[in-house]
Amino acid sequence: MNLQRPNANDCTETENRSPNVNPQSGLCTRCIDGCKGMCEVYKSSFRSREVIYPGPFGTLTAGADKEYPVDYSHLNIMGYALGAEGLPEGVPADPDHARFPDVNTETEFGCENKIKMKIPVFTGALGSTEIARKNWEHFAIGAAISGITLVCGENVCGIDPELELDSNGKVKNAPDMKRRVETYRKYREAPYGDILVQMNVEDTNFGVAEYVVGELGVETVELKWGQGAKCIGGEIKVDTLERALELQKRGYVVTPDPSIEANRAAFKDGAIKEFERHSRLGFIDQEGFMNEVQRLRDLGAKRVTLKTGAYAMRELAMALKWGSDAKIDLLTIDGSGGGTGMSPWRMMEEWGIPTFYLQCMTNELLGMLAEQSAYIPDIAIAGGFSTEDHIFKVLAMGAPYTKAVCMGRAMMIPGMVGKNIEQWLADKKLPRELKPFGTSKEELFVCYEEVKAKYGADADSFPLGAIGVYSFSEKLRVGLQQLMAGARRFRVDCIQRNDLCALTEDAAKLSGIPYVMDAYRAEAMEVMKG
Repeated sequence: MNLQRPNANDCTETENRSPNVNPQSGLCTRCIDGCKGMCEVYKSSFRSREVIYPGPFGTLTAGADKEYPVDYSHLNIMGYALGAEGLPEGVPADPDHARFPDVNTETEFGCENKIKMKIPVFTGALGSTEIARKNWEHFAIGAAISGITLVCGENVCGIDPELELDSNGKVKNAPDMKRRVETYRKYREAPYGDILVQMNVEDTNFGVAEYVVGELGVETVELKWGQGAKCIGGEIKVDTLERALELQKRGYVVTPDPSIEANRAAFKDGAIKEFERHSRLGFIDQEGFMNEVQRLRDLGAKRVTLKTGAYAMRELAMALKWGSDAKIDLLTIDGSGGGTGMSPWRMMEEWGIPTFYLQCMTNELLGMLAEQSAYIPDIAIAGGFSTEDHIFKVLAMGAPYTKAVCMGRAMMIPGMVGKNIEQWLADKKLPRELKPFGTSKEELFVCYEEVKAKYGADADSFPLGAIGVYSFSEKLRVGLQQLMAGARRFRVDCIQRNDLCALTEDAAKLSGIPYVMDAYRAEAMEVMKG
């Protein structure tokens, strides 16, 4: 197990002076009076609480780099030379008909009003972070034309500078939320994909559900208990005193307190450069959860989903059991190790249940629900995924209940890459690393003409970040087709747990997936006997 240094990381823009570091403290073995830095303790000596967060804020996403004893790399995907499951009726399982481009990667989620997706992927929660706001058109249009679901995260209404509240303090008009919903819906290809709007404590107080369902026609609302990157409420940073006071007045926790004169003076001096806006901690109980699900349905939400984080097994059991009792449409379970926005760095590294372990717990508890013949909500797993093999492994390990994976940073990167390419082309400053692939959008983007053939003149108005998201989604789709074909699974719902083997005995013990030397051993012995 390769443990990371706890006192230096690129995320906090810190580093050790010496190559010799105490593995527990992360301090250089020889700490010199007069050192010019810049380890985390050194930087914290003058920048204090600012060092808690990755930086610079608003220009990055961050994910933990701690290596866990067991993760999904300890599983391998099985391949077969026999049979083919999931082919259309009447299609023979032979080399002329069972080809990998014919694999169907579509999935769906929901209880009654199901939503289809072209690949079993949806975005992470893109909420009140600056990264999400300024790149929304890239993310939203890209998700829409890719046929995947987009999650609009928490606090979007609450931080909108143009937010209008009624006399009861409820949302009357939230232009940024309206922009976000309309951007996705303009290019959504029904029946594929949907936009989910998350609700945390602040959103509930502001009446966000009433606004998005009643005024904007949103059909799916997601209750949020937490996420895999942090165990506190969502936060952003603001760089003006006026904005900090405005958000504090709206009921948010703002630190350092902008109403205190000493903090105002520190901001004026330039010592405090930003204020943090935090959501309050959420607290749950069964009766309150059941009532809230019913309230959202009474408002007109066609689907109610739940997002829970990397909490202890008790909270996971609550999410599964209460979600079953309420017959929610989807439960997204987010393990530690991922991250999309501005989570405290050490929390991201050291807090919560890693995704692999959390999915193993989920499978155990789902088995108990199945034994009770209880309703089992569709499951999605989040927490550090980025490739097609991740998708296959998660679906296989969670079969038959896991329907999709949630990709946070991996789905954001293509939007930002495409956006930057667009700017570099406009400025005629294309990096030399890209020039071998071409010097125009048509040359650079393999899928550009494909999108243009489908959308005609509209494609020319798409931001290139959207083309980036589509291109990445296509890579995932084709890569997943190849893996599924090798496992002879021609539909997503045909993927099974025995399509995996565990490379270590620890992974086998945790997951229940057969150890590689035991997988299909009985069948092999039967062949040998024959």
